[in-house]
Amino acid sequence: MARQVALAVDLGASGGRVVSGSFDGTCLELEELYRFENAPVLLAGELVWDIVRLWQEVVSGLRIAAGRHGNNISSIGVDTWGVDFALLASDDSLLANPVSYRDSRTHGTLCAVEKIVSRKDIFNFTGVQFMEINTLYQLFAMQQKRSSVLQSADRLLLIPDLMHWLLTGRRSNERTNASTTQCLDPLKGTWAMDMLERLGIPLRIFGELFDPGTELGPIRDDVQAETGLGPVRIILPGTHDTASAVAAVPADAPPSSRPDWCYVSLGTWALLGAELDRPRVTPECMAANFTNEIGIGGTTRLLKNICGLWLVQQCRASWLREGATWTWDQLTALAREAKPLESLIDPNHHSLLSPSDMPAAIRSLAGNTGEPVPSTTAAVVRCALESVAAACRRTIDELDSLIGRRTSRIHIVGGGVKNAMLCQMIADACNRSVIAGPVEATAIGNLLVQLTSTQGSVDLRSIRSIIRNSFELSYFEPKNAPLWDARAARTAWMRSTESSSA
Repeated sequence: MARQVALAVDLGASGGRVVSGSFDGTCLELEELYRFENAPVLLAGELVWDIVRLWQEVVSGLRIAAGRHGNNISSIGVDTWGVDFALLASDDSLLANPVSYRDSRTHGTLCAVEKIVSRKDIFNFTGVQFMEINTLYQLFAMQQKRSSVLQSADRLLLIPDLMHWLLTGRRSNERTNASTTQCLDPLKGTWAMDMLERLGIPLRIFGELFDPGTELGPIRDDVQAETGLGPVRIILPGTHDTASAVAAVPADAPPSSRPDWCYVSLGTWALLGAELDRPRVTPECMAANFTNEIGIGGTTRLLKNICGLWLVQQCRASWLREGATWTWDQLTALAREAKPLESLIDPNHHSLLSPSDMPAAIRSLAGNTGEPVPSTTAAVVRCALESVAAACRRTIDELDSLIGRRTSRIHIVGGGVKNAMLCQMIADACNRSVIAGPVEATAIGNLLVQLTSTQGSVDLRSIRSIIRNSFELSYFEPKNAPLWDARAARTAWMRSTESSSA
């Protein structure tokens, strides 16, 4: 068959890119066309996303794509991080820059919300992990401050919804990203209106939900003129980047209630979970603080968020400000020479969410929790990487208990695959086989939903067969599991509160 070309616009909290996928019916070939930086900006006391600059970068990438592939481009889809949103007025005016989930406005909102709706009821309504960064708490913070932006709002658009609106002029709420908000009922597949009404959040802002594979229509005339593209179709991928990444896991087993494999989508965050055939909204999942997010093809992603490469990213940013121009490979090489399992910290500790000086925050947390304080650059990086692996160990034990079996292998996808040392650490810490790849999982999942969907229907098994035909994988077997077992025995936070013997 003639090659089809689709474009994935993949926006992350630290950067974005435009990637093309050329598909011959059997294999997918990727080409990164444009890459740019992204970071929240402190503006008038709020940490916001510079959405105008982000849109300009997307347009620049699409212009390059038009020059590279011309009329061969059949579709475009956007994926981004979850929970953050923009608000539109009834006349389609963008009311304000979207606020970052790392802004301080949600501090203390967990307790405030639970005074109105109990924790148990919130979980029964939404099945989502309790994190104050979630959309629910951002909206509640706005409601409590009587935000004029919220009072004027007619529609909530999550970040990829906003990009699709800018591309097409059509409002939409894609279901996989909506499921990250803690405003959606995963059992009913609809917004949790009863809970939202009890919290005083205006119901009018929640719009129609669309599934991955849905075609929204062609790009707007002005976007065509600005980019040089023709009337290219917009097809919704799994717009939450983790949904697209998990779709690109090269597993060959279908979703079930007790899968034999799990995944880690490893980037700024490490999302560890299992792919189920239905949501699991149970007291045990609530106690373990797991989330039920909607996946592609009607699946459920039962997972927990772990702070991932954010720790090393922010350490590097601090060292760059001090004039030390470490590359990622240099930092990994330094860590390889440091003493193993010397210092471990909980990467999800609140003090590491958005510190001004990450190396200092890591040292402080280590000291406060009785761990040896990492004194060198190498020791800090080793501490950060091993702490992510340790958190994966704890979380996989909890996951095994929830699904009632010991998963035998871990699929790692995403940018973290490039760090072979961290992949080996995860294999050792969890004492499981690790299958690493593909690296570009999010873009791949995005592209293949566009390229293979038929009338809004997505065949996940077909997508994964294409991935196994198209990309090389790496394999890691545990080598130092006994050392990790001994470390876990004397490190309280590493141990799951749930039994992992099921």
